[in-house]
Amino acid sequence: MGGLRTAEALRKAGYAGPLRVIGEELHAPYNRPPLSKDVLSGTVTHEAVAFPQRAATADVEWMLGARAVSADLTARTVTTGDGVAHPYAALVIATGLRPRRLALAELPGRHTVRTLDDAMALRDELQPGARVVIVGSGFIGCEVAATARKLGCEVTVASPSTLPIVRPLGPLLATEILARQQAHGVAFRLGRAVTGLVGASRLEGVVLDDGAALPADVLIEAIGSDCNSEWLAGTGLDCSDGVLADAAMRAVGVDGTVHDDVYVVGDIARFPNAMFDDVARRVEHWNIPTDTGKRAGFVLAALLESPEGFSDAVQTPFAPMPAFWSNQFEVALQAYGLPGLADDIRLLEGSLDSEAIVGYYRDDRMVGVVGLGMKAALLPYRKVIAEGGLSVLGST
Repeated sequence: MGGLRTAEALRKAGYAGPLRVIGEELHAPYNRPPLSKDVLSGTVTHEAVAFPQRAATADVEWMLGARAVSADLTARTVTTGDGVAHPYAALVIATGLRPRRLALAELPGRHTVRTLDDAMALRDELQPGARVVIVGSGFIGCEVAATARKLGCEVTVASPSTLPIVRPLGPLLATEILARQQAHGVAFRLGRAVTGLVGASRLEGVVLDDGAALPADVLIEAIGSDCNSEWLAGTGLDCSDGVLADAAMRAVGVDGTVHDDVYVVGDIARFPNAMFDDVARRVEHWNIPTDTGKRAGFVLAALLESPEGFSDAVQTPFAPMPAFWSNQFEVALQAYGLPGLADDIRLLEGSLDSEAIVGYYRDDRMVGVVGLGMKAALLPYRKVIAEGGLSVLGST
């Protein structure tokens, strides 16, 4: 998605030169979030999630099924798994994330949900009566739990957390999400980790750190992600958490060097957002690949056009509004900002056992808002966050 949006932005900004996109997956770019939501509950196909091809990018060269294994920023080349070095005038790093896995035996029945192929393989196993254990109680874990339960599976969520989705949402909403999941028959083993598997030729169960054994036909691992940055070893880029970039999405080295010809977009990008502060952070929200791709394409097109225009493009303010949503049974969450930065959480409107709006504040400034339903009423709070978070709107 990040690569596609960057290519579209380059064309929109007037760059008409060659564009090559190297990607390990065999599928053309598609939308990932629905894979753990509605798409997983139906027939999983590429057509259901594929992004439409726009005329402006019809001439882009797509190298699908090709893995980047190294980069040489001095020689300006990217080498793929077949040993071919691809020269570039400018490089955009959009390699994203991969699911973190448990350090346990590989057995049929273990799954993650990140790619289309992941979702297709998992969908085949989510049959009525299947015993499903999900490790991890974040958004992916809870969304897949809801989907599997709707498909007639017996579902247990095991997690070291005290509440589901508590880190980004806080205890107020997390407690309500737990209650709603349980009301639909999802069992939880909170404060517990999976330490072992049962089965020889196929998964039969999992063992928790308290010694309890849970029968399982399917194990879904939703314990977070790792950045696909190993291929950048030796480049001198700051890859301590994703790849560091400045507000123009230019890659930054460990020595502070800013690379005008190397850009970072999407989940792997760690960049400052002036809407909140000057701290560089990775933000794994759905809109970030689009926003950072547009930003990188705009700046990069200026670089390829003229030095004067490039300087102006770099100085153009960039403060994207993070946004995400989650569907779980009847729960429809919509969020703006960075709720995880908050030191104070307030119920602003409605009731948690029905529909509500919850505000997230840091030093009395709104940094995030989450709606449990009430989508229309959420929009004024989005404006408050964008304007610096200071307003009497919803104050208590």
